Amino acid sequence: MKKIILSASFAFAIIMGVNAQQTPAPVAAANPNQADIQFEETLHDFGNIKEGTQATYEFKFKNIGKQPLILSDVHASCGCTTPTWPKEAIAPGKTAVITATFDSNGRPGVFNKIVYVTSNGKTASVSLNIKGFVETTPQGQPPVVQPVQPKP
Repeated sequence: MKKIILSASFAFAIIMGVNAQQTPAPVAAANPNQADIQFEETLHDFGNIKEGTQATYEFKFKNIGKQPLILSDVHASCGCTTPTWPKEAIAPGKTAVITATFDSNGRPGVFNKIVYVTSNGKTASVSLNIKGFVETTPQGQPPVVQPVQPKP
């Protein structure tokens, strides 16, 4: 009988511990003056490009907040894509660009690359995407290395 009562008490204690409600941590109030980043677009399709091309696109953005915007980290999903970005703070209402350059040399076929942007804005993380198709260079011919600018 003692074993049954002891076992039931132990099971009850476990059930109560699992079902115990925890007080949620207080959520910090949003700063209405905080910086925020807004991109004109977050996806660019290069279409078909020749192998060896350095395909470059500029993602334009604006600080739509009321405090300076600081990009703390910008990096690509792989080594074949190189982002460049402003290192200085972007004043409220001002625009800037993040440039993504894809090196297609030796990478025939479909590509879809991501540039990750982290900032002090309300929207702290944004993903920028570039995609397209790299046409293989015919055998016996060296790849044509030329920059590709975005279509207007």
